[in-house]
Amino acid sequence: MAAHVKVEGCQPKNIFLLAGQSNMSGRGGNYDDTDNNIKWDGEIPPECTPNPNILRLNANKSWEEAHDPLHKDIDCLKTCGIGPGMPFANAILAKDPSFGSIGLVPCAIGGTRMVEWARGAALYNQLVDRAKASLNGGEAKIRALLWYQGESDTSLQDSRLYKGRFEKFISDLRQDLDQPDLPIIMVGICSADQGPFMNVIRQIQLNFDEKNVKCVDAMGSTFLADDKHLDTKSEIRVGLKLADAFLSSFAHIS
Repeated sequence: MAAHVKVEGCQPKNIFLLAGQSNMSGRGGNYDDTDNNIKWDGEIPPECTPNPNILRLNANKSWEEAHDPLHKDIDCLKTCGIGPGMPFANAILAKDPSFGSIGLVPCAIGGTRMVEWARGAALYNQLVDRAKASLNGGEAKIRALLWYQGESDTSLQDSRLYKGRFEKFISDLRQDLDQPDLPIIMVGICSADQGPFMNVIRQIQLNFDEKNVKCVDAMGSTFLADDKHLDTKSEIRVGLKLADAFLSSFAHIS
């Protein structure tokens, strides 16, 4: 596996925030070894190939050439693998070569509930802090938040509160980043092993009606053996859907 390449003094033009839980962080290519330890197979598919025009903000808030696992030093208590971020960025540059450099800001943490992303909570504060650090006072623009979360909110109580909590999260984030029209592209969850209230979350996500918020559906995905985490093929599929949604709905917003 190639090492990350630090890019001194480089500021990408187009910033994308990646937040939510494990399927945004990425578990594609993970497997249990003979001692029941979760390992990553290290395989990089073509859609995830590094590109000098795609950077990531590492845990030290420095830019470096992006390379899966994007969240390795962020979601550091879990084994990270392939996620949707690299396929997303590569697809944008393939379809619009004039788009300009892309900066990915990994912030997702596996197993997290919506309440943990509320204003004032540690994950929310880290998201805002890393988002602001990514701009570095330059001419870069945060183009969108990519959000994949909800599996941890499939209890009766949390599913009932999900819509209001997510609306508040969006409102607070837009206010704190001083971007009242910040595009949000979320993924409609579909994991098979999430209990009877998963469809409550799905319907909220798929029917969310707010300006500059779109949802792409992960239904039809294939999973690792745990029936919770997307495999590499489906992580790529979600990344391509996110790219199509951005290009069709939000690329014109500068």
